[in-house]
Amino acid sequence: MTPTAPVVVLAGGTGGAKLARGLADHVGEQLVVVANTGDDVEIHGGHVSPDPDLVTFWLADRIDERGWGLDGDTFAVMDGLRELGEDVWFNLGDRDLAVCLRRARRLAEGARLTDVLGETATALGVEARVLPPSDDPIRTRVRADDRWWPFQEFMIRRLRQQPPVVVQDVAFDGADQATASDEVLTALRNARAIVIGPSNPVISIGPILAVPAIRQAIRDARTGGTPVVAVAPFVAGEVVKGPTNAFMAWAGVSADATGVARIYDGLLDGLVTDEAGPEIDRLAVHRTDTLLADPAGRRRVAGEVLAFCDELAAARSGSAAA
Repeated sequence: MTPTAPVVVLAGGTGGAKLARGLADHVGEQLVVVANTGDDVEIHGGHVSPDPDLVTFWLADRIDERGWGLDGDTFAVMDGLRELGEDVWFNLGDRDLAVCLRRARRLAEGARLTDVLGETATALGVEARVLPPSDDPIRTRVRADDRWWPFQEFMIRRLRQQPPVVVQDVAFDGADQATASDEVLTALRNARAIVIGPSNPVISIGPILAVPAIRQAIRDARTGGTPVVAVAPFVAGEVVKGPTNAFMAWAGVSADATGVARIYDGLLDGLVTDEAGPEIDRLAVHRTDTLLADPAGRRRVAGEVLAFCDELAAARSGSAAA
């Protein structure tokens, strides 16, 4: 693979966005992020794409210190809705809402989600590409307390108010019928490396891999010599953010690097983790501090991930030559 070939990252949530920001320091405009759209929701008149926007704001160095939304955003519209008696359970900053209102309008005009996300990234000065897995709608639902919850309602209305929770089932509505975009398939086909970010394997990466053509494209790329590496979403044995443990339990795997490898079985060449445990069958393992807390840490981890991918590619090339 040439150095100018794209590095493709599958991402959802903060961990994937932080790793993408670190990778951007190394590969710049060669970075392609396929961001989960299973969390998308239509609300307040806008089309909200939480994970693509989170990635975009991180790449633009515009993320707020809250860890979501645009830096320094205000909430006058939400305050106004509450004053009028609205039940505002989903908070959006004013400029964040502007992004979502424009997105809803552009989609209503017939634009593809791929193009609209690209317009947002360009407007914020992002050189990397942020792509949805499909222009078709994919929506995650979670079954808990013997009822099905739309994903955002589960996360905000159920999980934040009444933890803990037992996840009974998960569904990715529309994924099995979704058509992967040409942009995503081309990026995967031409990739120098494919990296699955340190995101929740079930609800952040799961909706992407549930698109049949994407899963197959990753398999084909790997067969063709492209290294596929995942970064485990655990630091010192703990989840940095989010309900990963509950979803790993539902998937029937341990909440550790071995469990991650099981979920991605058949897709990976290697795994990056800070765990010092046993070797994982059939996988190369790179052990390092995976904390992405500051710019230096993000650059370091990203650099090690890229070097690991290059080592795997060189080893496979050497084996083929022998």
